[in-house]
Amino acid sequence: MFLRIVADSFGRRPRHKLLTGAALALGMGVATAALSVSLDVGDRLAKEFRSLGANLLVTPQADSLPLEIGGVDYRPVNAGAYLPEADLPKLKTIFWHNNIVAFSPVLDFRADIQPVKADQLQAAQPHPVQVIGAWVRQAISLPDKSSFITGVDSTNSWWHVDGNWFSDDHSGCVVGAKLASQMGIKVGDDVFVRAGESNVGNTVTLRVAGVLSTGSSEEEALVIPLHLAQWLTNRPGQYRKLYVSALTKPEDDFAKRDPKSFTPAEYDRWFCTPYISSIAFQIQQELPGTDVRVIRRVAEGEGAILTRVRMLLWLVTGAALLAAALAVGASSAASVIERRVEIGLMKALGAGSSTVGFLLVAEQLLLAFVGGGAGYALGIILARLVGQKIFGAVPEPSLIVFSVIIGLAAGVTILGSALPLHRASRIEPAPILRGE
Repeated sequence: MFLRIVADSFGRRPRHKLLTGAALALGMGVATAALSVSLDVGDRLAKEFRSLGANLLVTPQADSLPLEIGGVDYRPVNAGAYLPEADLPKLKTIFWHNNIVAFSPVLDFRADIQPVKADQLQAAQPHPVQVIGAWVRQAISLPDKSSFITGVDSTNSWWHVDGNWFSDDHSGCVVGAKLASQMGIKVGDDVFVRAGESNVGNTVTLRVAGVLSTGSSEEEALVIPLHLAQWLTNRPGQYRKLYVSALTKPEDDFAKRDPKSFTPAEYDRWFCTPYISSIAFQIQQELPGTDVRVIRRVAEGEGAILTRVRMLLWLVTGAALLAAALAVGASSAASVIERRVEIGLMKALGAGSSTVGFLLVAEQLLLAFVGGGAGYALGIILARLVGQKIFGAVPEPSLIVFSVIIGLAAGVTILGSALPLHRASRIEPAPILRGE
């Protein structure tokens, strides 16, 4: 009988129900779009931010003081400490191994290079340059028997090569754009490289596969496969520094605290959250003898942008929910005023204030479920439009978001109707029956 009364009451006054349902649908639609984009935008933007470059730098703890000018390390080849290349697969065994999207070991040194051209009657003079040994699309075997492809083309995805990257199985190289312009080197030319002192160091002749543009000091350098750099410098299986690109969560005040001050529960929370500091700590545990530093200009820039985007989306969601609550409250107040006679008659027939209130709440909840469902469908369409136009990615429908939206619709409806329902419970039947 109760359900029959609710259904009958819900079918009456369709105008009020339509206006209230439309207000709920619009509010829940905006909330659905904002929540869907907010839940998806973090991962999307984090992946896009990886094009900014690596956010972690790994160097030997015992390394000598770098002598860098304009991003170029001028230490002798035999100066400083080195790290074993064989330990690199351990990066994919840390707790947040899935967040390590790319890494690239680098062995840089000074060497003399000399273009080799058959049409030149006299060989060009040797020119001292910075040589960078690195991986490009390198496949490495992981401890779980799977394969992982990584390299400097992944950690520094903004690097543009006119031509092709060298293949690690061949004797190729990539020359910086400024260096190529200065020395008249073009794709297809051969370059003679000598490391160490004249007539003493190792030498190799490399075919130029491409010209590199980075907008930085690498345009004045020569990039070669890591194994060739190790051979030229007599450092087999070693590298000098490692760039790591990791998906992280923006650091809050908790993450900026010293881990030594954490309680056991706080330490577990910090360790199990993909903060840049916790990932750096885990890398240092897996690679002993290393110093893992956060590249702050990248990490902090990512965190600031993500925090502001999420804050904006939450503010939009809050405004939409507030507007929906006000609309529901206004509609509910008008409905209670119109139904004063009906409510008075129900009380005169023996219905208590709790029964009347329960009936009205049931009507509002039914309206909330219908409006919330319609709003979710509208919000998914809006989220697809916003995601595609602004972020270039379409958020997928989520059962979690649907459950949250239905819960929010019910909460907003009850909150907006609280005052009118309270007034309805205080209506006295006698004045109503006398026509007052």
